[in-house]
Amino acid sequence: MQLERIRPTVLRGKFHTYELAALTAAARYLVDAAPNNVPAESLDQLRRLLADYDEQLHDLSNPTPEDRHRRGT
Repeated sequence: MQLERIRPTVLRGKFHTYELAALTAAARYLVDAAPNNVPAESLDQLRRLLADYDEQLHDLSNPTPEDRHRRGT
C-alpha cells in the first residue's frame, strides 16, 4: 500500500487488489455484524463508502465509450 497526501484532507492511495479486498471485506463484515457499540453514523459512512466502491468497481469493469476514450483504450 502507498499513500500520498494531495491536500490536508485528501489522500491518494495505491493498493494491491488483495489489500483493497481485505479492507472492503472487513468493512462489509462490520456493516453486517456490527456490535451494538458501533455508532450508527459510522455504519452509515461505511455503507456509503462500500456503495461508492461497488459503483466504481462496476464502472471499471464496464467502461463507457467516453471512459475508454479518456483512458486511451
